[in-house]
Amino acid sequence: MLAQQLANGLFLGAVYALFAIGYTLVFGVLDILNLAHAAIFMATAFAAIALVGAGLPLALAIAIAVVFAGLLGIALDRVAFAPLRARNAGTLVPLISSIGVAIAIGGVARGLFGPGEHRFPSGTLGPLGEGRIHLGALAFSGLDIVILGVALALMGTLAYVMRATSLGRAIRAVAEDRVAAALLGLDLERTIALTFFIASALGGAAGILIGLQYDSVSLEMGSRIELKGLAIVILGGMGSITGAVIGAFILGAVEVLSVAYITSSYRDAVAFGVMFAILVLRPSGLLGKRALRTA
Repeated sequence: MLAQQLANGLFLGAVYALFAIGYTLVFGVLDILNLAHAAIFMATAFAAIALVGAGLPLALAIAIAVVFAGLLGIALDRVAFAPLRARNAGTLVPLISSIGVAIAIGGVARGLFGPGEHRFPSGTLGPLGEGRIHLGALAFSGLDIVILGVALALMGTLAYVMRATSLGRAIRAVAEDRVAAALLGLDLERTIALTFFIASALGGAAGILIGLQYDSVSLEMGSRIELKGLAIVILGGMGSITGAVIGAFILGAVEVLSVAYITSSYRDAVAFGVMFAILVLRPSGLLGKRALRTA
């Protein structure tokens, strides 16, 4: 029973990690919280449903929707952050600006899809949605394996980009010192735009995976995960990619175990209680902000 719950927590934590990494990337580079991240998470899930409904295969629909999320992230930066960044507006004004964009995205989604709950067309998952796979005492669906595999593949790709590519080095340099990076010849605006593309694409992928996992997409799905994403970022250490991943798996495991051994009514209370206790012992988070800059 415990092993099964830990496995379930692994599946859930992987999706939480994708979402939280988006917050962490933007914060690490710009020292601001992008509160429109959850709106992009939601909008991408709706985009995937619309594409599947238009007859596209699920894999192609996911790929197009993730690219859409990345482009939406670039547009968000150009509209909500770049003009304020040029005027040295500080951190609070961009935060409020991102809230305004989030409300606008939510309004557009409401106008296009309505306020109700939406599901993927029947038969979308094919064999993935049928039966259970048994591995000893563990049982899971094919969809669970796909979700975990996609999430780990995206996180692995990000780790490679950050450590072994010129883009990753540029992102880490801008996160360390924007002025020095500019003096060294880095294109700051291009690097920031690509950071938003990556962060939003990962958040959008998380939205699609959550939508598939629960076969439910709604306007409220972003607000339900937004606070958890922020808590994960704080728990892992502001600006730490690795910390965000660890924090996400901790949250996923605690949530699943609280439902299994206590009651679902206390799911969030127990999860946030555990995170609060960790932060009391380690206020800077598990790894701290500097980790992004050596990621």
